[in-house]
Amino acid sequence: MSSTLLKIDPTRASALVSQLQGVQELILAVAKGRPVRLVAVSKLKPANDILALHEAPQVKHVHFGENYAQELQQKAELLPRTIKWHFIGGLQSTHCKPLAKIPNLFAVSSLDSLKKAQVLNRVRGELMSSSSASASSEKIEKLNVHVQVNTSGEESKSGCAPGQETVELCKAIANECPHLNLLGLMTIGAIARSKATTPENENEDFVVLREQRDLVEKELGLESGSLELSMGMSEDFEGAIVMGSSEVRVGTTIFGQRGSKAEAKVVV
Repeated sequence: MSSTLLKIDPTRASALVSQLQGVQELILAVAKGRPVRLVAVSKLKPANDILALHEAPQVKHVHFGENYAQELQQKAELLPRTIKWHFIGGLQSTHCKPLAKIPNLFAVSSLDSLKKAQVLNRVRGELMSSSSASASSEKIEKLNVHVQVNTSGEESKSGCAPGQETVELCKAIANECPHLNLLGLMTIGAIARSKATTPENENEDFVVLREQRDLVEKELGLESGSLELSMGMSEDFEGAIVMGSSEVRVGTTIFGQRGSKAEAKVVV
């Protein structure tokens, strides 16, 4: 099926645009002129919703995040190449090869091991080589990555431990993975801390991530502030921006509550 065959309900589209604009206004209010990327988290939501926001002349939104690799692959095949996809879910080794082959995958934001980085780098390099060899192919860019840091220390959370483990992975990506671009660090903090976060009340997980970013920049000899902080979701994105976040991931505030994975449809 082509994206041109997807039906967009005008009432639904209008509601989505209004909700996304509401989030954009809140971001502008706290960012104070600093650029902040809004990733609209569309997991378990139909491709129709994504297309509605991408094509709406008021927003023409391009950055969308998905948590499930197979769902992202299906949507990427269906929707325009002008969308910039972000993989934000738990990254399994088996995900790396198919994800790196998606031409308009903008970023993998949950990278937590050198082994996975090496697979992403190798496969992305193959894709870049094949596209440059074909005159008719679009230019494939390096794959951006965020290293995920487990700032809360919860066993249930993925990510590198703060300190040496985070620094070493960042060094390896920068020095050994020419087809990856180290964009910055990402965290998904403790739920209780997220719920308590306000623009006035600092989140401990965001403090840790900011400290880790500063440490990595120092250890890698990078200019201060050159690495991104990807932190903040629907519950706490305003507080995250106040603390320096470069990217926030917002889903339910834009798309509404989600049903179960079993009920989800890629196309409606």
